[in-house]
Amino acid sequence: MSEFELESLSNDPVHGYIPFTSPETVAKGEVAERQMIDHPWIQRLRQIHQLQTAWWVFPAAEHTRFQHVLGAMHLASRAAQKLYPSLHRVCDDVPSLGYVETLMRMAALLHDVGHGPFGHFFDQHFLADYGLTHETLGSEIIRRRLADLLVGVRRNPNSRMDDHERLDPEQICFLITRPTGATAQQPQWLCFLQSLFCGLYTVDNMDFVLRDAYMSGYSTRAFDLARILYYTSFTEKGLTIHERGLAALVRFIAVRADLFRAIYFHRTVRAIDLTLQDLFAESKPFLFPGNPLEHLDDYLHLTEWSLLVRVASWQNSTDPTIQELGEGWTRFLGRNVRWKMACERTIFFQPGQSEQASIFSDHHLFEAAIRGQLPAELRGLPLRFDPARHVHRPGAHAPAAGQNFLYDSVTQRIRRLDDRELFRQIPLSYRLCRIYAEDSGHNAELAAAMDRLMSDRVDDVTNM
Repeated sequence: MSEFELESLSNDPVHGYIPFTSPETVAKGEVAERQMIDHPWIQRLRQIHQLQTAWWVFPAAEHTRFQHVLGAMHLASRAAQKLYPSLHRVCDDVPSLGYVETLMRMAALLHDVGHGPFGHFFDQHFLADYGLTHETLGSEIIRRRLADLLVGVRRNPNSRMDDHERLDPEQICFLITRPTGATAQQPQWLCFLQSLFCGLYTVDNMDFVLRDAYMSGYSTRAFDLARILYYTSFTEKGLTIHERGLAALVRFIAVRADLFRAIYFHRTVRAIDLTLQDLFAESKPFLFPGNPLEHLDDYLHLTEWSLLVRVASWQNSTDPTIQELGEGWTRFLGRNVRWKMACERTIFFQPGQSEQASIFSDHHLFEAAIRGQLPAELRGLPLRFDPARHVHRPGAHAPAAGQNFLYDSVTQRIRRLDDRELFRQIPLSYRLCRIYAEDSGHNAELAAAMDRLMSDRVDDVTNM
């Protein structure tokens, strides 16, 4: 019965039982996966919602980054077990299965360790001030706070490293960081694995699509994960899906896009984001002392819990500036949202169309064009313009492009995914263009201005 004592289990509503190693079952001097999971930098993710601000709109979507990284770790094992034979076949100097699987599991567990309160919102409205993303900050957290522990992780529930192998934290940092095109110094097998973290379908986005769909009530089985994995392998080109799995992949891409429209870009979610954006801009100096790279210990304790508790107390401050901000936060926490959606239109961008040349690529251009279409007496209305963007698939020249391929069984050739019509019909991206107002008094005029803008094709910045 000793096989039942080799690991701990976490029961997950999406994946079922998720196993991980525990300290009682690893050799002396080794680090168990549970020690990584229980580390303060990972436990901190329990206090950061997975869905940014959407949990204020979808009451059941209270899940956190912590549950997501456990799920991504589990998917990393499923992918490693399925793909290792083909990786070993097409690449030289591939480490043992134990190394590859453990590397992928730890990268999946740590890929969100740099997130701040409200997730990607914090990237855009705080970390960007210091030239950071949650990925680059997460890599520094791994190097400075977690590397010593990581080199002690030697096994996972399914496999064990060879005796001479030691986990390389720099390889974890490489896997979780978005591609820049500079991979010459990395081994081929590691570059191939990066496509499972930063490509079209990854252990990250396949978990969050399933999890967010389930927890929000959108769907309990959003796409066929098993079929995608079954028909995926590594070839000499990279991560490749057999044509029999292509329809399942297209379904995944479509569901992910629809989640953005229905959940992440829900009209009220975006209204909350706009209100939060106004509050956050004025509150930043009082929330954190500066660059997180220079204050990592303070950043460890910066979560949604700590932030929301802190701002809730500001209304009692003796400082007039902080007190006024506190009153704004109190209204916000009571879901007293300033902005209401007046109208929306969707614009799809196909390959060959220049999104950058569209006025809808920037909210300032969008605003100027709309106000120019309004009657003179309405041009000064308090309005907010939100051209929310979703990328279905990377364009041909994007850094993340060229990582996914298709196996054609008729010609027995490996081709680019976009060589197939079924994949090519998917847009590159779309913009969900919305106008928000303080009330509904001028919705008809705003909608008419939007329609004129789109029908007259004034959406070109240049003559291209």
